[in-house]
Amino acid sequence: MSQSEEEAAQQCVSCGIQVAGMNAARFKCPECGTNISRCAKCRKQSNLYECPDCGFRGP
Repeated sequence: MSQSEEEAAQQCVSCGIQVAGMNAARFKCPECGTNISRCAKCRKQSNLYECPDCGFRGP
């Protein structure tokens, strides 16, 4: 993973805030395996997310 991909992986895919040091979730996209990060607030509110690589959407 390149440095720019690593930096993007540390942003919430729903709202875009930096998630480093937060109670965030990091998981692989069910479709393509890309790393996805979500902040605690977006997870709690069940905000939708979209995989930046394949476009998969989930709650």
